[in-house]
Amino acid sequence: MSKNEKKQKVGFLGTIERVGNALPHPFILFLIITGGLVILAAILAAAGVSVVNPTTGEEVVVKSLLNKDGFSWIMTSMVSNFSSFAALGVVLAMQMAIGVAEGSGLLTTAMRRAILGVPMWLLTAAVLFLGINGSIASEASIIFIPPLAATAFWAAGKHPLAGLIAGYAAVNAGFTANVMITATDALLYPVTLEIAQGVDPNYTTTVANNWYFMIVSCFVLTVVGVFVNNKIIAPRLGEYKGTEVDKERDATPQERKGLRNAAIFSVIYIAIILIGCIPKNGFLRDAEGSVLNGPFITGLVGFLIVYFILVGVIYGKTVGVFKTASDVPKVMADSLTSLTSYIVLVFVIAQFIQIFNYTNLGTVIAVSAADLLKSAGFTGVPMIICIILITTLVNFFMTSGTAKWYIFAPIFVPMFMMLGYSPEFAQVVYRIGDSCTNPITPIYPYLPMIIGMASKYDKKAGMGTIISMMIPYSVAFLLSWIVMVIVWMLCNLPLGPGASVFM
Repeated sequence: MSKNEKKQKVGFLGTIERVGNALPHPFILFLIITGGLVILAAILAAAGVSVVNPTTGEEVVVKSLLNKDGFSWIMTSMVSNFSSFAALGVVLAMQMAIGVAEGSGLLTTAMRRAILGVPMWLLTAAVLFLGINGSIASEASIIFIPPLAATAFWAAGKHPLAGLIAGYAAVNAGFTANVMITATDALLYPVTLEIAQGVDPNYTTTVANNWYFMIVSCFVLTVVGVFVNNKIIAPRLGEYKGTEVDKERDATPQERKGLRNAAIFSVIYIAIILIGCIPKNGFLRDAEGSVLNGPFITGLVGFLIVYFILVGVIYGKTVGVFKTASDVPKVMADSLTSLTSYIVLVFVIAQFIQIFNYTNLGTVIAVSAADLLKSAGFTGVPMIICIILITTLVNFFMTSGTAKWYIFAPIFVPMFMMLGYSPEFAQVVYRIGDSCTNPITPIYPYLPMIIGMASKYDKKAGMGTIISMMIPYSVAFLLSWIVMVIVWMLCNLPLGPGASVFM
């Protein structure tokens, strides 16, 4: 065992990595967990366990699969569970699109050109800041930012796995933060407003009600992420022993020409988007003039797919990588070979998630946790910390941020208002807990994807490897956000335009 490998195996994180990697293959592990889930649901169903959904007022009863209806559901929905797995289509489509840009050589050349002369600390900060703000592209950012970060670190002579981990941590643990208003804001605030008006019919709020807090979060989390990368992750990984990196070679004249053509296309592409978004009657706004609900934001994944394919083709054609039209689909097909393990794993994960939904266990766990907090009667900072921690724990069972808010909002928002805190503040507190544990949640649909990407740089990388390196980011982001929340409370700082901590 090398010195670097010994360094990775010691300490708390080393223990987590060893235990995690000693677990069965994720496919087998999820089969075991799913079996346990079926048994648990049967026991709770027999006991008549139920909760009242605070959103609808309807009773939610745990359903068993160990009966005629349950067995029939399993057999008849198995294929549809797999084919309807939302993340699968996005991952495959984005991977093919990015594969064109990567196969043409564009990404490597662009990264090399961008990184020459850039200080190391700036590279890590740039990756983290870009990743945190990647939520403007919704979940598409989870797919394309980590591999781009790995390529950037590789081109700079740093361990590419450190870049991959930093990018993945940023887009997941920091998903809710952004310097711009995102789809997350648009999805959460109407729920907050509706519940708040149940307490005060005259209460109003806007989609930008958390904007100031999230802008500051981007910069705070970037600084914290740089510290975690430089002091914890990079030392554990040590020096990369893979392919040698040609750090000094600049782009050839043909490659520079390809970059210039790609840049010209990018400017034209962005200009077309701006023309469609800026005017009040722009073609990328919806019928009511909203950009957030228009085809650009709602169809952002499609815009990114088209962009990566076209910019890759333009660059590849310029440098001579793509000589015929048939070269492009070949590169797209080759790019999917690294996802074969992911596709197999998705099959069992899709069954697990749908079984969780069918049995109603996710709703029962979320509502029970929220009711427990309410009955405890916590106030002030202890209440805030408890809500954040409960949300982070529930995130291990229900990863959809919007779905959890539909359950939590009817409890948290009125509770906050009765204690003198604003609905906007309740939404901020919820978003923190919902975001931090994303990258360490075993049922998170993109975890298998990042494991597959990591194996490119470390053949022994497994679930334990990824989670052990994600925990420092999750914990550091969580603690930083808790400190920010306390500062906002003590100083009564504005959360967004017209939104404050207190009523």
